[in-house]
Amino acid sequence: MKNKSICLDFNHMMSEFIQEQGLTEKDIESLSDKVQQANQAMVMKRKNGYMDWRDLPYNQNETVEEIVNYIEEVKDKIDAFVVLGIGGSALGPIAVQQAINHPYYNELSKEKRNGYPKLYVIDNIDPERLPGLFDIIDLKTTLFNVITKSGSTSETMSQFMIVKQILEEEMGAEEAKKHIVCTTDKEKGNLIKIAKEEGYQTFIIPDGVGGRFSELTPVGLLPAAMCGIDIKELLAGAAYMDERCKEDNILKNPGHMYGLLQYLAMKKGKNISVMMPYADSLKYIADWYAQLWAESLGKKYDLQGNKVYVGQTPVKALGVTDQHSQVQLYAEGPFDKVIVFIGVDQYRDTVTIPTLYKEIPSLGFLGGNTQNQLIQTEQMATEYALMKAKKMNMTITLPKVDEFTIGQLLYFFEVATGFTGELMNINAFDQPGVEEGKNATYAMFGRPGYEKKKAELDARPKKQEKYMI
Repeated sequence: MKNKSICLDFNHMMSEFIQEQGLTEKDIESLSDKVQQANQAMVMKRKNGYMDWRDLPYNQNETVEEIVNYIEEVKDKIDAFVVLGIGGSALGPIAVQQAINHPYYNELSKEKRNGYPKLYVIDNIDPERLPGLFDIIDLKTTLFNVITKSGSTSETMSQFMIVKQILEEEMGAEEAKKHIVCTTDKEKGNLIKIAKEEGYQTFIIPDGVGGRFSELTPVGLLPAAMCGIDIKELLAGAAYMDERCKEDNILKNPGHMYGLLQYLAMKKGKNISVMMPYADSLKYIADWYAQLWAESLGKKYDLQGNKVYVGQTPVKALGVTDQHSQVQLYAEGPFDKVIVFIGVDQYRDTVTIPTLYKEIPSLGFLGGNTQNQLIQTEQMATEYALMKAKKMNMTITLPKVDEFTIGQLLYFFEVATGFTGELMNINAFDQPGVEEGKNATYAMFGRPGYEKKKAELDARPKKQEKYMI
């Protein structure tokens, strides 16, 4: 299985390569007790049901069959599958679709999509977004997937209410039901109650799995399978990475090692984590990672209730595109970043550059080479330039991009996030900062039960004209 394994290369994190800016083996060894405690915490939390997302590679078989059977029933009747969701309910489906399927998937004919529908993910409430979607889809051949575990996510439920009304006006209540599928909690929240009362097809998000860890539940599995992606292989890749991340020896455990390296980097003032894939297929993995890392690790309090204000800011980039926009800062700017490259050994296509303009030295040298060689060489050159500038960087390499390696990659980052949270002594699985903004929104809209928060908002300092120009 080694040739199917993703690889974490952290040479350029070490002092042998970037001198005083790097880490030493002694730095790693000095935290052996803390690492062991974090290992034990990860095992105990999993055993006691506090990390149910870790069991997803093994307990979704029945759900997978339900999804596959449902898709067989509906796929020939629909031309568009629309996800209504936000955060993990949108970022995961987008990332996996971009990774696995044709880069212009929606522009292909249905025949070239093997009979599967187009995918649209409506992850914002900009009032121009839904009307724009309605301009390009036929409601009669569209299926809407409403994703919210709580059933009270204002953005998603507002979209749902708009879509429901339009569908019922267009085709009547009975027919409209066939065009809505819900992904939510099995018994808690508004959406499951609505789904049961109105007869919508429903898929269940398992208990104990938060939004940003939910891609391997129906949240991500249904949209992926709806577009022809092999979700069994996705789960198999995650299971394979789970086995690798059970290793007690951190030098053999890629998820834990990544977390430890980032933790040590933060201790050295590297409070920005740049994710830079060198493949368009992996572009939105950086977006998905940004939520996972920021929402999990940006915390005001530690586990003892002390104010700590910790976190590492994720930044997304794309190689080679952002060599021409961001790398100047990374190479010559402050020593406050860890750059994480994601590379690919074998791309799915090979494009040869024609042998033209031999008389022009700055162009002629390209002829006869491939774009595959060019992008991989530029990645290595950027790694080298950053190493020479003594900037921390590491590389994750996928043998190729497919369901198995993407399953590994997603699970790897999830484990790394949980382990980093243990090292930081914080709760990586809540998001109180997000809840504050939600509660303020509810109060301003007059939602019952939020009167106290409304009074608090009404008493906030008024903005001054002199600071508005």
